[in-house]
Amino acid sequence: MHTTTSAMTSVETIGLSPIGELAFARVLLESVKHGRRGATLRIYRPAPTVAFGARDRFLPGFPAAIEAAREHGFTPALRSLGGRAAAYHPGSLVIDHIEPSDAFIKDTTARFTGFGQDYVEVLRGIGIDARLGEIPGEYCPGEHSVNVAGRIKAIGTAQRVVSGAWLFSSSVIVEDPDPIRSVLTDVEAALGVEWDPATGGSISEVHPEMTTDTVAEAFAAYYERSHPLTPDSPTPEELEALPEQIAKHVL
Repeated sequence: MHTTTSAMTSVETIGLSPIGELAFARVLLESVKHGRRGATLRIYRPAPTVAFGARDRFLPGFPAAIEAAREHGFTPALRSLGGRAAAYHPGSLVIDHIEPSDAFIKDTTARFTGFGQDYVEVLRGIGIDARLGEIPGEYCPGEHSVNVAGRIKAIGTAQRVVSGAWLFSSSVIVEDPDPIRSVLTDVEAALGVEWDPATGGSISEVHPEMTTDTVAEAFAAYYERSHPLTPDSPTPEELEALPEQIAKHVL
């Protein structure tokens, strides 16, 4: 286990916009940083979103990529975490894990490895041929990605570390691969980024029996085993802070 926390708060957000969902992770990070919350978990089913990385902004095709995302019915957003453009939708899960920390920038590689190994085991536990590591030609490439059968990128991970806390965020693409592959094909073409569209699908392409609910239950059970979860809702102060964070992600 990669953490030492014994208990977590599980926050559920309802009725937020696609960019609001993305931005709320930063709100939670600030709450944990300032001691208003302890270790916090959020697992949600996102609306169709293309989260662009900071480096994407400097490519000449960036405006066209934003328009391509919109044409496919995906909300374009700028993410504050690392990496390049990533797409997710209601057949996906986003997992935000936030913890207080007094070690600034320390253990970031170990965290990538630890979460990656744990998440591989979660998927293997429900019969998915999950493996840790980048596959050739994958979108938003990362050596700590989780793939299925060495063919399809299933989980992309990123983290943000601030003084006093860290956020580890993961997107898990479970079902409905066609919209993911289609939007990424046009977005990456606009950005001029080479990739292999075969890597951009979903777990269900290799394991047709898998549903997003099944995978969500597996991750919830994983967290319950290691961290007793206390359900909670956003505080009024957090909702008040949300518009300022949303403004940082709007494209």
